[in-house]
Amino acid sequence: EKYIHDRFLPDKAIDILDEACSKINLNNKQLYKLEVLKNEGYIKGYETSEIRKGVKEIRIDLKYFEGQGAIKEIKRVSTPGRRNYSKTVDIPKVKNGLGIAILSTSVGVLADYEARKKNVGGEVLCYVF
Repeated sequence: EKYIHDRFLPDKAIDILDEACSKINLNNKQLYKLEVLKNEGYIKGYETSEIRKGVKEIRIDLKYFEGQGAIKEIKRVSTPGRRNYSKTVDIPKVKNGLGIAILSTSVGVLADYEARKKNVGGEVLCYVF
């Protein structure tokens, strides 16, 4: 099944995830981003399955609170044409700490506060609120 069931329309967060996930190739960096979202409580979980040889699918179980999606906004920061790198001291706070920035660092894909705690900078992939 291609569509997400039991969703409240219009739910902007689901539409953004739909659009973002439809354009990605399934690789380990994408799975690490989903793992960060799961650990931060933005999604319940995810699973991957192979539809046919060489074609994989990601199923994301979104989290809701009182009928509203836990994800209000996802903003892609780094693009293939313009990479955005930050030092540890320059890692941005999203919505005064209410959201997270997801970074690709030398120790893996981390949330902003984990990167600050481990004292590593890296490429800012996206902001989630």
